[in-house]
Amino acid sequence: MEKERSLLKRFFGYVIPNIFGMLGMSAYVLADTFFIAKAHGTYGITALNLVLPIYNIIYAFGSMTALGAATEYKILTAQGDSSGENNFSNAIFFTALFSIPFIFAGVFIPEKILKIMGADVHIIEVGTVYTRIFMTFTPFFMWNYVLNAFVRNDNDPKTAMVATFSSSIFNVIFDYILMFPLGMGMPGAALATACSPVVGILICLTHFLKNDSKIKFKVIIPSLSKQVMACKLGFSAFIGEISSAVILLVFNSLILKLSGNDGVAAYGVIANVYIVTVSIFNGITQGGQPLISETYGKGQIKDSRRILKYSWIMAEIFAVLMLVVMMVFPAQITNIFNSENNAEMAKIAVGGFRLYFLCLIFSGFNIVGIGFLGATEQALKSFLASIFRGLIGVVVIAFIFAEFLGMTGIWLTVPMVEMLTMIMIVIFTSVKEN
Repeated sequence: MEKERSLLKRFFGYVIPNIFGMLGMSAYVLADTFFIAKAHGTYGITALNLVLPIYNIIYAFGSMTALGAATEYKILTAQGDSSGENNFSNAIFFTALFSIPFIFAGVFIPEKILKIMGADVHIIEVGTVYTRIFMTFTPFFMWNYVLNAFVRNDNDPKTAMVATFSSSIFNVIFDYILMFPLGMGMPGAALATACSPVVGILICLTHFLKNDSKIKFKVIIPSLSKQVMACKLGFSAFIGEISSAVILLVFNSLILKLSGNDGVAAYGVIANVYIVTVSIFNGITQGGQPLISETYGKGQIKDSRRILKYSWIMAEIFAVLMLVVMMVFPAQITNIFNSENNAEMAKIAVGGFRLYFLCLIFSGFNIVGIGFLGATEQALKSFLASIFRGLIGVVVIAFIFAEFLGMTGIWLTVPMVEMLTMIMIVIFTSVKEN
């Protein structure tokens, strides 16, 4: 009993700071949405929603490398193996490499990117500079993810939280300053967002000055084999972010045909609020990951499964609370972002809130379960659940539901996919304890 209380105390010590950190990270998305809605109305929200998949793809590569490399580092360290010491430097190199195509695309073809995303001439006019600026800063988004993951796995979750939260607060404050007092509009929002990871990086770097810091940056020959292992362990995180991009792309395309820009703007509100709710589940998952990997690395399978149980319980408590809010206050939430008092957009959004957010009951369970599989080196199971949840299930069901149920089908797609994924997770995690 004493051992379990100690484990629970450590669990909360990791998870609570990480939840606050992830909430802070997601706050800038809502801030962008709110301020852009004030400055540019429906066109601004639509432009932001159309480029959000690019954010997700950037974070997908960053999180795959960061979480995968940090997970392997934690497992190897727990086993007394020093071969994981170069993982940090290796991750910094490969994320820099991954960022190069995004930089070139952002500098030279932002208009084409928006057009591919479904933007019309009005949206391209509003969103081109925004897209160019934030894509140019891609390396900083990825490096921020790497530093945060390694600091958290180096037994310093509080610094990771402060870094994440501070970068988000910076973004919110400078969103306002650059967009309104300085009158920069969308470019101002892009600059605030682009500079925010630099703040997180600088705060994470303070961890290296501490005596108990075990991670160090070294000049090394990059190891492709280490990157492959990082990709395997971090693939669930990659698919998690890619799934968000796929959902946005598929939904934007279908909604443009069914309801036009008003429908995409309504979905933009829902999608951005959903990012905040999911950030809590991600905070629980990423907060518990170092402990799960550590206990798993030491062969303490029962303890790793106890942490899984704690994570599931916490995720479901938050899911119920957030679901109640979404069911009771959809109109009030929509009105915050409806500066033009667009009645059609509001009508679509309110109906969407009450259907789309039914997914919360399943989403928290699935995100935690997939994270557990990745943290315990069950890469194939993690891959199968992630690929169904984020790609195959969403694409297939969205097109079928949209064809027969219209916008109602769009809103019910994610709840259906999450429910089916939950069945997979239950099967994959139902193993006997050693």
